Order: sequence, then C-alpha cells, then structure tokens
Amino acid sequence: MPRGSGNRRVAIVGVGYSPRGKRIGHSLETLTAMACKAALGDAGLKSQDIDGVSVYASPGQAVGSLKIAGMLGVPQLRWYMGTTEGPTFHGAVIPAIDAVASGSSEVCLVVNSMLEAGGSFTKRVPSVTGDSQFTVPFGVHAGPHWISLLMRRHMAQYGTTEEHFGYQAIAQREFAVLNDDAFFRTPLTMADYLNARYICKPCRLLDCDYPVDIGGAVILTTEERARDLRQKPVFLESWAMGSPRVPDSTIMEDMTRPAPWAASEIWGRTDLKPKDVDVASLYDGFIFAVLQWLEALGFCGEGESGPFVAEGHTRPGGSLPVNCDGGAVNAGRTHGTNHVVEVVQQLRGESGPRQTPNARVGMSSNGLGPVGGCLLLTTD
Repeated sequence: MPRGSGNRRVAIVGVGYSPRGKRIGHSLETLTAMACKAALGDAGLKSQDIDGVSVYASPGQAVGSLKIAGMLGVPQLRWYMGTTEGPTFHGAVIPAIDAVASGSSEVCLVVNSMLEAGGSFTKRVPSVTGDSQFTVPFGVHAGPHWISLLMRRHMAQYGTTEEHFGYQAIAQREFAVLNDDAFFRTPLTMADYLNARYICKPCRLLDCDYPVDIGGAVILTTEERARDLRQKPVFLESWAMGSPRVPDSTIMEDMTRPAPWAASEIWGRTDLKPKDVDVASLYDGFIFAVLQWLEALGFCGEGESGPFVAEGHTRPGGSLPVNCDGGAVNAGRTHGTNHVVEVVQQLRGESGPRQTPNARVGMSSNGLGPVGGCLLLTTD
C-alpha cells in the first residue's frame, strides 16, 4: 500500500494528447480541450465524471483549472489547483494524487498545454532584477547556459565524456525511430551527435528538447473506481517532490547532484527498490538530466551514469529502457507530460514496437536544478 497523504489507493486510468507540431495554429484553449477529451475517451469517462482539475500553468501559457472545467462542462468541482512552481507537469500530478488519496477528489484531471513560440529563450528584456542581475548581463540567461556548467563539472569530477552524453542521445533516438509520433526518426550515430553544433559547450543542439505546440492530460481516480473503467489501471506506488536548502540552480552547493531531493524520498515510501524497475521515463529537457536522474534514483552509482549508458543499459533491450517514446528531445517538449504518459502506456502494454516486454514497474521523473518530482508506478 503506498504511503501518501491519504489511505486510498490511486490509479491513472486515462491519458491523452492533442495533435502536436510546430505552430500548428491551435490556441492553448483548443489544445487543452483536445487533450482532455482524448484522456476522457481513453478512460471511458465523461466530463460529468470529473470533480477535480490540476494544472501546471507555465508562465504566459496558462489555461486555468476553472477555465478548463468550464470549457468541458464539469458540473461541480470539489478540488482544483494551478501552480507555476515545482517540476512542471509532475508538480501538478503529485498534488492531484494526494487529492484523490485523501478523498478531496474522486476523479481528477491533470492538464498541461503549451505553444512552441512561448518556449523561446531569445526574447530580450530591458532590465533584470534579483539574482538574475548577476547572471543575465554575463550571458547566462537560458537553460543551455547553466546546464553546460553542470555538464562540465560532472566531466571534471567523474571523468564523464561528451561521448557519454552521445550514447544516451543515440539510445533515445533508437526508440524514436519506433515511435510514429516522434519528430526525429532518422537513426543517430555518434558522429552525428559529435558533429552537432554547440549551444553552449559542451551542451549541443541534440542535447536539448524540441519545442512544439501540444496539450496533454492524465486522469486519476481511486482503485475501486478504476477497476470498472475501460483501461487497465496503472497504480501510483510512491511519489515525491523536493528542493535543496538553496533553491537556485546557479549557486547550488553541489552542481553534480541537483536532482536527488525528490529521489531521496521516493524509495522510503515503498518496499520496491531500483532493481525492481522495468522501464523509466526520465526528464530530458537536456540529455544530461537523464544521467543525473539515473544516479539520483539509484539505477547506478554516483558519477557512474556515463559508463552506465555507454554499456547500453538504457537502449531498447537494455536492463533499464529509458524514454521509450524517444523523449522530449525527439517527440517534443511537453514539460514532463510524456514522461508520465509513456510509462502508463508501457505498463499497459500499449507501446507497440517500442514496448518493454513484461513491464510491471515504471519510474517517471521531472525537473532539474532545485526542483524535482518523481513517480513510481505499478500494474498491481
């Protein structure tokens, strides 16, 4: 029995996406509605069944929980939430799990939508304040800038190489080749990876997620309700969020270990161990983040993620297939929605040619730097 904030077991019973693409012409509201309807259809539920809505509201790209309920015709909300903090989609999923576990909601919809144009880091601002005044004027204002610092520190401390990052990029492309919804489906070689241009050395273009227009949604409910619905339920065994004492990625005390704040909690809430996990979907806003989550979650030792991926463990057929949809670097940035949906589909046995055989336990993680969240999911 999972140890959460309530004593009711929680399951994911529906997942869905809107169409995805580059500037496909849909508004955020339309993408959101399409994703919600897809998740409802997947679960065999109607809008009238929903009594909770949780949203990750990316700054400037928010469709609020009350707006979503109104668009769908939800009769009455018993619980709702919108957040701009935390590990993006997981930051909305985890409170929704707690809401269902505690009885605040019976059927809760979790949603995130975004437009490709809204993810640009190239917009200039006339002035900066707060901590940003010490970084932005010196050119450190976007994800690739500070991730390159983490990568360089890991290389210096543990002997990690740029080829190690390439092995994970290649592994995820192998999965993307098998995913009809991925944008990049041409096999990737090490030469291709090493010849990709730097964004901020050693972070390359192929290390970064791919911005798209997309909406995504999942539906949570109780074990009792889940048993009567259309899909095979996927249960939440354990979940956690966390942050270090200094919640600033630019001045963290240990740049080599920015993700374990949630990871250190999740295993204490279950009898399962890292060796029990069959498949994982780990945050890959940058490929290096995958390596950090592998270490943080105990799938390999500290500083050993480079050799771990080089040995093929995360590839198709490996001991721990990771990001089996190709990840955000190939299938598009979803703020972590895909890292939940893909694990659910893997545990249902619905992933077609990229399916992990006999997958019964899955891990999903999201976030980097001072924010992180992770979910442990099971089929029984």
